[in-house]
Amino acid sequence: MASGRDRRALGLGPQMGVRGRSVLVAVVVVLVAILIGGSGLVWALQANLEQAAESTASARAVEVVDRIAAEGLTATAASLTDRSRSGEVVQVLTADGRVVGASSRAADRQPLSPQRPAAGEYTAAELDLDFLDEGGEWEVVSTGVVADGALHLVQVGVPIRVQRETVQTVALFLLAGAPLLLGAVAVAVWVLVGRALRSVERIRATVAEIDARHIDDRVVVPPTRDEVAALAVTMNTMLDRLEASHQAQRAFVSDASHELRSPLATLTTAGELALRGDEPTRTRLLTTMNAELTRVRGLVENLMVLARADASDRTTSRGDVDLDDLVDDEVQRLRSTGDKAVQVSLEPVRVRADAQQVAQPLRNLVDNAQRHARSTVRIALRRSGGDAVIHVDNDGPPIPAADRERVFERFVRLDDSRSRDAGGSGLGLAIARAGIRAESGEVRVVDAPDGWCRFELRLPAEDPAL
Repeated sequence: MASGRDRRALGLGPQMGVRGRSVLVAVVVVLVAILIGGSGLVWALQANLEQAAESTASARAVEVVDRIAAEGLTATAASLTDRSRSGEVVQVLTADGRVVGASSRAADRQPLSPQRPAAGEYTAAELDLDFLDEGGEWEVVSTGVVADGALHLVQVGVPIRVQRETVQTVALFLLAGAPLLLGAVAVAVWVLVGRALRSVERIRATVAEIDARHIDDRVVVPPTRDEVAALAVTMNTMLDRLEASHQAQRAFVSDASHELRSPLATLTTAGELALRGDEPTRTRLLTTMNAELTRVRGLVENLMVLARADASDRTTSRGDVDLDDLVDDEVQRLRSTGDKAVQVSLEPVRVRADAQQVAQPLRNLVDNAQRHARSTVRIALRRSGGDAVIHVDNDGPPIPAADRERVFERFVRLDDSRSRDAGGSGLGLAIARAGIRAESGEVRVVDAPDGWCRFELRLPAEDPAL
C-alpha cells in the first residue's frame, strides 16, 4: 500500500484539486466499465457465434440422418458430394471410424472427430482440422444412426475461423477505441467540473472581498437548485450571522463606552475639585469617588461575565444543588437589606448544575424584583414535570408583551423607572439569561395570575426517587 509520501509524489493527494480528482475518478470508472463491459461483450459474441455454428452443424446432421432413414445408407453416402453445401463438411462413418462417404475429397481419408456417440445421441467438439482445405478450427457435431443393421456415425463440420476472427476484430476495435473514449471522458469531465466550479470561485471571490466595511454584501445564489446553490445560501446565512454578531458587538462596545463615560467623567471632575479643595471638600469628594469606583468595578465585572459567556469560556463545577437552599439564602438577604415585604413558597428541589452559575442569575432576578417592586416581592419554588421552576414576582408595573424579549438585551432600560439612577446597569437580566442557558435552563417573562410582574426561571430537575 502506498504511503502518504508516495501518494503525494505521484500527485494523488489533495494537490490534485477537485477537477483533477474528478477526472481521475471518471477515467477509472469508465476504464473499469470498458473492461467489464467489453469482456462481457466479446464473450457473449463469441458464445453466440459458436452456438450458431453448432446449431447449423446439428441441423445438417439431423438432415443427413433423416435422409439415411428415407433413402438408405448407400444412396445417402453416394450423394453427399452432390448435395454438399459451401462451408460444411459431412461424413458418414462406420462404427470403427472408417469413412463410408464424404462431401469432399479432403474429408474421405479420416474422421473429422474421434467422438463415437450412440444412436440418437449428439455430441459437439471444437477441433483443429488441418487436413481439410480451409484448415483451422471447426465445430464438429457427431451423432449415431443405425443403418443396414449396424451402427454408423454422421459427422458434420462447420468452420468457425471466421467467427473467431470476427470476435478478434471486435476486441481490437474496443481496445483501439478505449483510449479515445477515455480521453473524451477526461476532457468532458474537466470542462464540466470547471464550469461547475466557476460558481464556487465566484462565491469564494465575493466572500474574500467582504470585510467590516462591506459586511452587508451577499453572495449571488445561482438558480440551479443544486449543491452550489445550497452552498451560496449557507454562505449568505453565515454572513447574516456574522453581520448580526458584528452589529451586536459594535452596539455592545458603544453601550459599554456610554455606561463608563458617566462615572469616568464624575471621577475626573471629582479628582480635579479635590486637588483644589480643602480637607472637608476632599473627604466629601472621596466618598463620591468610591461610589463611582464601586459602580465601575461592578460594570466591568458584569462585562467580563458576558464576554466569557459569549466565548463559552466559563469554568464550571457541576454538582448537586439544592435550589430551596439558594432561594432561602436570597430571601434572608432580601429581608435583611431591603425594605420590601417578601412572600415565600418553597418546595425541596435538587438540580445538577454549577451552584455559582445558578446563584448569580437568581440574585440578579431578585435584585431586579426588589428594585422595581412597589411594596412586595414574591418568590416561589416548585417542581413542574421534570423541571425546577422559580417564580420571582413583584407588584411593580408588568413588562409589556412586546418588550419581554428585549428586556434581556444588554444595556436595555424600558422606561424611566428602570433607569441608571435606580441602580441597574442594564446587564443584570442579560447575565441571568446567559448563566441559566449555560445550565440548559431558561429565563423568561411570563404572565402572573394577579397581574404582577413575573420572571420565570426553569432548570432540569433531578428525579427525587434517585
